Amino acid sequence: MIRLVEDIRRSYGVDIEDTIRENRKYYRIKTNGRVPPALHFTESEYTVLFMCQAFARHLLGKQLFDEATAAMEKNRALIPSGKGFSSGKVSSFMPGTIDYTPHEESMRKLLQALEENIVCTVRYKGLGVKKAKRFTIMPLKIFSHHETVYLHARWANGDTSRKDPSVYDPLLAVHRIQNIELTEKHFDYPADYDFEKSYNQHFGIMSDDRFEVVAKFSGYAATYVTERTWSPDQKITKHRSGGIRIIFSASSEPEVVSWILSFGDKAKLIKPKRLAEQIKAIAENVCKGYLK
Repeated sequence: MIRLVEDIRRSYGVDIEDTIRENRKYYRIKTNGRVPPALHFTESEYTVLFMCQAFARHLLGKQLFDEATAAMEKNRALIPSGKGFSSGKVSSFMPGTIDYTPHEESMRKLLQALEENIVCTVRYKGLGVKKAKRFTIMPLKIFSHHETVYLHARWANGDTSRKDPSVYDPLLAVHRIQNIELTEKHFDYPADYDFEKSYNQHFGIMSDDRFEVVAKFSGYAATYVTERTWSPDQKITKHRSGGIRIIFSASSEPEVVSWILSFGDKAKLIKPKRLAEQIKAIAENVCKGYLK
């Protein structure tokens, strides 16, 4: 704590006084009736923020993006040179992305719920489901993955006794939320929640039992796969032919199947064998469709 206070003193140039009452130490920022001077952006900091804002354009929707742009322009004055970065030099490639403009209200409500730990009632229509379902959740984290914005949450009733997939922590695609209502209930953010332990540890956004994947890639696919991290534990072996062999852990069988198929004849799944058989059957059905 003492180190944190010293960091605040040095970074923000504020005077912090400490007092001890009833064996507890308290800290208070002394303002002396004046407002601390504004901290200036460096040109490098402004450029990085501008890039982040531009790269996230397709994940924000028009109004939220316009607000982010306005905020950047307002803060241009905090750069010593007053120049900043040219708005025409960075952007996003939009084809194939989701338009989040119709979902801005949901996004705003979710941000408020996340900030204030508010229990929410949502009406959600999952992929391939005919009728939307209504349920109550505790929103924990909003994040992006493959051009899509997701909400990770927990059931508000805490019932995990049923042996049914619905008892798992809900992972919701924000654009599939048809309606969201903020209740008057608040919740204590779970101390055991760790996003990094739930995700970013293996291949696949859908969490199931982990399994080992072994695959071979050739041609452009070998280069593409080598350039990226698919799982923190991945091991890549390069062959003289230019191809590679990769081993990593995954938690979603459908995503592994789709991933392998996306590379066509430049990829071959070795393990798990059951998934290799699925891919073989899919490939045969694809060929039949073109032979008709």
